[in-house]
Amino acid sequence: MGTNPVKSRDTAIESRLGFIRSDGRGAVESATASVNERLAQPVQRPLAKREDASEKDTSVEMQAEAASGGGLAVPENRPRSTAELGIRRSIVEDLALKTLYLGGTMSARELARQMRLSVNVADELMGRMRSAQLCQVMGMTANLPTVALTDQGRKRGLEALSQSQYAGAAPISLESYVAVVRKQSVRKMVVRKADVERAFGDLIIDPKLLGQIGTGLNSGATIFVHGPAGVGKTAIAETMSRVLAEDDVWIPCAVEVDGQIIAVYDPMIHKCVPMETETHDERWVRCQRPSVLVGGELTIEMLDLQFNTSTKYYTGPVQMKANNGVLILDDFGRQRVRPEDLLNRWVVPLDRGIDFLTMAGGRKIEIPFEMLVVFSTNLDPADLVDAAFLRRMQTKIRVDTATDDQFRQIFRRVASKRGLSVDEGALNDLIETIRVGLRQELRACQPRDLVNQVCWAAQYEDRRPILDRASLLVAVEAYFLTTKA
Repeated sequence: MGTNPVKSRDTAIESRLGFIRSDGRGAVESATASVNERLAQPVQRPLAKREDASEKDTSVEMQAEAASGGGLAVPENRPRSTAELGIRRSIVEDLALKTLYLGGTMSARELARQMRLSVNVADELMGRMRSAQLCQVMGMTANLPTVALTDQGRKRGLEALSQSQYAGAAPISLESYVAVVRKQSVRKMVVRKADVERAFGDLIIDPKLLGQIGTGLNSGATIFVHGPAGVGKTAIAETMSRVLAEDDVWIPCAVEVDGQIIAVYDPMIHKCVPMETETHDERWVRCQRPSVLVGGELTIEMLDLQFNTSTKYYTGPVQMKANNGVLILDDFGRQRVRPEDLLNRWVVPLDRGIDFLTMAGGRKIEIPFEMLVVFSTNLDPADLVDAAFLRRMQTKIRVDTATDDQFRQIFRRVASKRGLSVDEGALNDLIETIRVGLRQELRACQPRDLVNQVCWAAQYEDRRPILDRASLLVAVEAYFLTTKA
């Protein structure tokens, strides 16, 4: 904690306090409510784990434990004292001061809930603050003290906020994060044929292609999905994550590095799963294996720590949020970052399973790169990457255009979801029109898009949609690009 006091009239700090009081705790607290509401429900059954891949990870965990002096925080066990948190006590005390400054009068139980700690730890923190005359007891709630900051405590709290406005869940140590991510690696999962068939049950896919997908998932390495536009590459990539989502992992709310906070948990990405008991360390959230999809918006800056100059703490990059899950790079080759720059940035992570992130002061930290990376593109792979990088993509899956039979199955399934019946004669004429009349290939996206056209036209004319020859011909004329002879 700094030695120079910050005056309460510091307008730069005060201007942010209204935002912090309403939203500053942000995603972590909204996730907390979601987790608490679902605690009484059963936990999903995880997929099988590999039994032959633990030797390397055990050594990594032992190294991490040695680096932290044996104080690794285990998600399954709730810390009962500040010494068991695995981070410096001053960091937790500063966070408690900020929480009390923003929240006003609080009981030990309320402070514990805000900081995602046990009541024992919150009571210990309050005792230390009372001894330092930073807070005073205002009363009792359920045999627990209710406190408010003193003038000196408010000054210290404002000073802490000037250095970092993070006021969410208490962070975990980087060493704990590394050890747990290694332990939860996707490379330790065993994906069975039944798992893949169940996840892909809604898609019409050739059995050979399904076998390639299952093999790629078991590799835990990079998968390169390529083929023409509109054949279902993105749908296949997203469904791969559904296979892994049957397993659960621990995601930390935040990680601490040299006093700096990195927010990791993102409720838009990480889906909480129910917990049977409340005995775990609530600084971790039990989630499905995450799935992160990035497309043309990806920049090279998004692959490093994001430092907010207003709030003065970091947000983890996309690959950190995707750890222990799937990272999908859709439309690869069309990003704002050049393919060669992206691939050069990830040569070491893909090879060694580690990534290096740069903090604002220039310090680099090493984090695990433990995810299944799926590249999806409709461009020629030879134009995107060289042979050296293609070698690092262990599984290469080509998705081709649909056969007549596959097109019919997809069309019937799309129509059924819309509650529409299919005229088989009209469907055969549609296939003939696309193949012969327009000289186009059949693609998996066309049934959905053409049925949408029919429904939109019917909505405009205020009538019930019918999939007959006339309506499908109108849909074809609106959907396909034709040129004058």
